[in-house]
Amino acid sequence: MDNPAKNLKPKSFWQRPEGVTGLIFLAALVLGGGYLFVTYLPVLVSLAQNTLYLALMLAALGAILYMVLDPKMRNLIAYGYKSVMRWITGLFIQLDPIGILKSYIEDLEDNLRKMNKQITKLRAQMHQLRELIHNNQKEIQTNLRMASKAKEQDKRSVVILKSRKAGRLKESNMRLEDLYKKMEVLYRVLTRMYENSQILLEDLKDQVAVKEQERKAIRASHSAMRSAMSVISGDPDKRAMFDAAMEAIAEDVSEKVSEMERFMELSATFMDSIDLQNGIFEEEGLRMLEQWEKEGISKLLGDEKELLLLQANSDEDVLDLDSPAARPQTRNSDSRTNQYDSFFE
Repeated sequence: MDNPAKNLKPKSFWQRPEGVTGLIFLAALVLGGGYLFVTYLPVLVSLAQNTLYLALMLAALGAILYMVLDPKMRNLIAYGYKSVMRWITGLFIQLDPIGILKSYIEDLEDNLRKMNKQITKLRAQMHQLRELIHNNQKEIQTNLRMASKAKEQDKRSVVILKSRKAGRLKESNMRLEDLYKKMEVLYRVLTRMYENSQILLEDLKDQVAVKEQERKAIRASHSAMRSAMSVISGDPDKRAMFDAAMEAIAEDVSEKVSEMERFMELSATFMDSIDLQNGIFEEEGLRMLEQWEKEGISKLLGDEKELLLLQANSDEDVLDLDSPAARPQTRNSDSRTNQYDSFFE
């Protein structure tokens, strides 16, 4: 699979849920401040006529200009504003990346169970389809032999009847062979997604277990005040960097889980549209699968997507449905690095 850290693009504050809250509050502050200024403008003008009040007003204006123009003070105010907006948003929405990842772990475990059932059902359908194609092929040969014998006996009507029946079965088998190819694509993709998702789940569990303890240590050694002082001095805020990395992992996992669920829905629609008893299937299921084939790189499969499509359409690479499903190797201490370690480098 691709290294997700290569395409890491951290969301800005305004792109996050707390950014929406911040925009609402900022708009309210601007509108409220403007309304109060217009309402109390005569009072301000009256106060400005008094030297003492004028001095106080100029001092307040100077303080505001200082906060706006001084980079350190501006960073501190921005940090405080973002922290407050995040706290307010957190009252209604789950913002903790660790908590979000834990919910994705549950989703992945549930999806893996469903995907395993889909793979089993698809394998059974493919076995039935191969049997149907094989039986049709035997019937074609039987009808052709009967047509040949009838021709020798000069039974023209029997020749026509058996030849036409063999022709119809050939056409049916051609459509069924095309359907089998599409089912093979589905099977190869589902099994590889299943394997990669198992690895993803293992990596995710490891990251949550390790980073949850690491975050506690970081928060214990980097208090909110210390983070604020780091922002003022222009140094990187370790707490913010850690949270940004965890949020990037959550974003990557979200995309992969969404892709997994979307393909499962696609495969379920495709499989439900097939009526093997009558040898028919709906074109909508095929269209959805073909559309997925034409789409770009898969987050879960990476460059493997093109390889899987080539294998499914190759006459040389024959799929063995009787072989046991491949299982990803479990990771020990040194055999495989976690795919999300690079987010913290």
